[in-house]
Amino acid sequence: MRRFRLPLRSAASVFRLRAPRGLRVRLVVAFLLAAAFGALLTAGLTFHRARAAILDRAEETAVADLRTQLDSLAPDLTLPPTAEDLRGLTRQIDQAGGARAWRASASYRGGEPVAAAPGTPPVPDELRRAVQDSGRAVHQRTEHDGRPWLALGMPVAYTDDFGDTGTGTDTGTGADEDTRADAGSLSGLTVYAVFPLDDDRADIDALVTAAEAGAVPALALALVPALFAARSVLRPVRRLRHGAERIAAGELDTRLDASGRDELADLTRSFNTMAETLERDAAELRRLEAGARRFAADVAHELRTPLAAMAAVTEVLDEDAASGVLPADTEDAVRLISEEVRALARTVEDLMEVSRFDAKAAPVHREDVDLRTLVTKTLQLRGWAHDERVRADLPEPAPVRVDPRRIDVVLGNLVANALHHGRPPVTVAVRVRGDRVEVTVTDRGPGIPDEALAYVFDRFYKADAARPRSGGSGLGLAIARENAALNDGSLTAANHPDGGAVFTLTLPSAASSLGTT
Repeated sequence: MRRFRLPLRSAASVFRLRAPRGLRVRLVVAFLLAAAFGALLTAGLTFHRARAAILDRAEETAVADLRTQLDSLAPDLTLPPTAEDLRGLTRQIDQAGGARAWRASASYRGGEPVAAAPGTPPVPDELRRAVQDSGRAVHQRTEHDGRPWLALGMPVAYTDDFGDTGTGTDTGTGADEDTRADAGSLSGLTVYAVFPLDDDRADIDALVTAAEAGAVPALALALVPALFAARSVLRPVRRLRHGAERIAAGELDTRLDASGRDELADLTRSFNTMAETLERDAAELRRLEAGARRFAADVAHELRTPLAAMAAVTEVLDEDAASGVLPADTEDAVRLISEEVRALARTVEDLMEVSRFDAKAAPVHREDVDLRTLVTKTLQLRGWAHDERVRADLPEPAPVRVDPRRIDVVLGNLVANALHHGRPPVTVAVRVRGDRVEVTVTDRGPGIPDEALAYVFDRFYKADAARPRSGGSGLGLAIARENAALNDGSLTAANHPDGGAVFTLTLPSAASSLGTT
């Protein structure tokens, strides 16, 4: 059974949106999509109900009109009818149809329908079988030549004792003895009527057009509450973002006004609680850190005077030990004490230097020098210039603008660390890399354990935890990195592919350092 379908544009062809960016846009788009979905759902349901109501009304009216016509015309028909009788009946039905534009046909006892008007659309076979099987009026919507049509099939029953016929079920007998039947039985006459549904289809198309025309204003009206909703949601979110940025910038006293009882107000209160906790913890950490720095500086300062006296005493004892006037056991004890006093003095000096770094009070006095000259002086001052364990690779001039004393500390700590923890020969190489100058200190030892590479510049860090007394304080590399940073440089550690550790000091060349004080 075929049914005509009215065109309805899909939502996918109307709303083609790219993936939006930004929370505001997403909120507005989501609100509009929800409004559009609701409008489309409402319009679809309304259209379905209105369409069904229009078509049902047309079908009921057509059935009632055809029954009225048959009640008026069928009693005048003689049974059994001839083809001409059937044609005359259908002609009268067509004329009585008026504005409905009937196209009627009639058949008797299952014969082919006879129509008066040429070009009458054929009666669907499904409709004819349904009328014969049910013995009642049946209607069906169909299409013919691209137009919607309504086809009706209505059987005629005997209606009275005088042979009259009709569409009701009143009892009666026919006048002809051969065709007379029991009261209420079918006469065998079936009338079919087909008429176009152009007017009804026009009404349905008008509904679709009205729905489509109302979609744009509905979305335009929905945009206003969408923007308002997005603004009401994004305003506290924007305030939270600004508050988080201020806290990230160090303004831990940042607080936000929290009003209302919704989720965003609860989030704002949680933000204030977090900021308060951070401020309290940061203040406590700063207090503890300042106390620790002051304690280290005070201890180092207090130790300098007694250590100076101890150093003077150990120098006298060293002279006595060297002269051989002391017993052998006492001589060994004196040398051990002298070494420990000197180590303690170096540690105190390192602590003083670290305290100056922490207090941002370390002075820097820059000079234009050749880095090769600094390397040579460092090796000479420490007795490594003629030491076969240390080699210098200085092929080209390397002008830099640095504090010579601090660079000397960096180079001395790196070479001493390589000799102590690595294996000779230790190579000190200077290379110019564009606007940067690099100094690499390479040894031939086992290298730095992978798990220790990230911590070698930490204060008091020692890679071998089983040997806490390794001959150093654990501050040398940390001080070297701080001195490199004070000269706008960097210090990194790595392992050479062929074995051994490689420390690289990178400094800006003299040309790129102009204007630095």
